[in-house]
Amino acid sequence: MVDATRTITTPIYYVNGRPHLGHAYTTTICDVWARFQRAAGQDVFFLTGTDEHGQKVEESAREQGMTPKALADLNAAEFQRIMGLFGLSNDAFIRTTDPAHERQVQTFVQRLIDSGDVYLGTFEGWYDPGQEEYYTQTKARECDFKSPISGRPLEKATEENFYFRLSAYQERLEALYDQQPGFVRPEARRNEMLGRLREGLQDVPISRTNFTWGIPVPGHEAHVIYVWIDALFNYITALDLADSDATQAKYWPATYHIVGKEILWFHAVIWPALLMALKIDLPSCVYAHSFWISEGQKMSKSLGNFVDLERLQSCIDTYGRDALRWYLATNGPLGATDADFTMDQFHDVYTTDLVNTFGNCASRVSAMINKYFDGALPEDCPGSLGSIDLQRVCLEQTASVTTAMEAFDLGAACSSAMQIVRKVDAFINETEPFKKAKDPDQLASLQGILYRCAESIRIASALLEPVMPETMQRLTQAWQLPEGGPLEKACRWGGLKAGQSIEKVALFPRAER
Repeated sequence: MVDATRTITTPIYYVNGRPHLGHAYTTTICDVWARFQRAAGQDVFFLTGTDEHGQKVEESAREQGMTPKALADLNAAEFQRIMGLFGLSNDAFIRTTDPAHERQVQTFVQRLIDSGDVYLGTFEGWYDPGQEEYYTQTKARECDFKSPISGRPLEKATEENFYFRLSAYQERLEALYDQQPGFVRPEARRNEMLGRLREGLQDVPISRTNFTWGIPVPGHEAHVIYVWIDALFNYITALDLADSDATQAKYWPATYHIVGKEILWFHAVIWPALLMALKIDLPSCVYAHSFWISEGQKMSKSLGNFVDLERLQSCIDTYGRDALRWYLATNGPLGATDADFTMDQFHDVYTTDLVNTFGNCASRVSAMINKYFDGALPEDCPGSLGSIDLQRVCLEQTASVTTAMEAFDLGAACSSAMQIVRKVDAFINETEPFKKAKDPDQLASLQGILYRCAESIRIASALLEPVMPETMQRLTQAWQLPEGGPLEKACRWGGLKAGQSIEKVALFPRAER
């Protein structure tokens, strides 16, 4: 029974370059969360896509001797290809060149003009061409007149623009942060936004006149809607919210906007203010993760440590797609600090978590069932067996996984699910089924031990399937586990039936470093 909708979005990815680790990471962690929520019986909408307008795309296309649309088509196709490469389950892929998106952006901007929230003015200040972002004199001075992202000099700019009255929403935004402390996460990112709010908000330009590749301001075709304003609207144009008969309106407001920390300002201040101006409900949470670095340094092509699609494909070829998904979900920069992507750590995590823990445990249990009971699952026995109550462990860890997933704490969710498997290993070491197999008087205990081990692994696999869907599907087929149904039922003790076939499995082969 579906009792609620859940919506999760990635930022839409700029088509000025090819996909890399950062894009793969954000989309994968959203996919893990979306898969879990679907398994829990929720009605989920998972959105990703590409941001295709702006000065940088126009200039890059000119340098490559092609039209901006041709460049956008080329790189958008590459971003769509990674959906298959990483086994992503997004429900929609939006492009800002989609006619429906362009039409709705103009509708929303016209509403803002009509309400007086957008007006025509003149910008005098500084401009970051790489980020296509404007800075006031004060902000530019704080940055030493250099881009805080690229380090390149800011450009002095004077231009007639349409402005959004961001300053009018100072008090409402402050109230939002006060009343909903979880609106921006993690806490360190929230504190950054509070600091900027305390500086006081200035009205922001939302149009440009020095290039043409973008959506025109309605009735003022010489003005192109600023790429960041255009991009932010994707979250609601994908749901056709500009239309009165929007069939997907039930998916708004979003549960989570997942973004990188470098674009948090747009999502955590400008975006909610735009929604307030349009009288549209706000998303529940904007979650800004940190960056990936590589081998201890900022990723750079010149340093040779840039984790591009080719390197990620090499990881998949050697370790498998689920191994990469596991590493991203458990070792990524979800918190306030950056995460280091190293092949040594990747190998160690694969070996420790997947080969030696889950893979070895499933292999041990299935091998013993085949050796002692010809591959037919024995029945449980009454009473306790040792000091570890695996049924209780499964109940507690299932609750922990659910709580962690709801809070988008993927690392904690994965750890809780894997804790079941570690408890199975401890249970085997304590009860020593290989010794009981030598004593006919211990047959009932042996049966109970192996049933409880197999049942615990089954429940762990249900919890881990959103992270490692292919591997858990292989286990499902090998052990003839029931497929589908709500997660609550899948994690209920007693899903395995005595007598069913348990095939020996080797889920994670060892890999050379």
